[in-house]
Amino acid sequence: MSQKKVQPTSLNILDKEYVVSCNEDEAAGLRTAARYLDSKMREIRDTGRVVGLDRIAVMAALNISHDLTQSSGQSESLSNEVSAHLDSMQKKISLVLESNE
Repeated sequence: MSQKKVQPTSLNILDKEYVVSCNEDEAAGLRTAARYLDSKMREIRDTGRVVGLDRIAVMAALNISHDLTQSSGQSESLSNEVSAHLDSMQKKISLVLESNE
């Protein structure tokens, strides 16, 4: 069994550098996430309503968490709708097949 190679990955968030260890196959995704976080933190900082790096980080985390839970709920709702539609189609197909027997 081969182990994944862990490497240090440099991330820049709000003009600060953070070095994080991660598997090399996860580094690109981590950099993408860091860029997204950086953009959200810059949006919050640029409004001028939130002062301090820790507060900006918490507000960005709250906003991202809110977006994630909203999209998760929408995804679940869509999944339920698709399942109901598939059940309906399956019943119709069964009725047609039974009537042709």
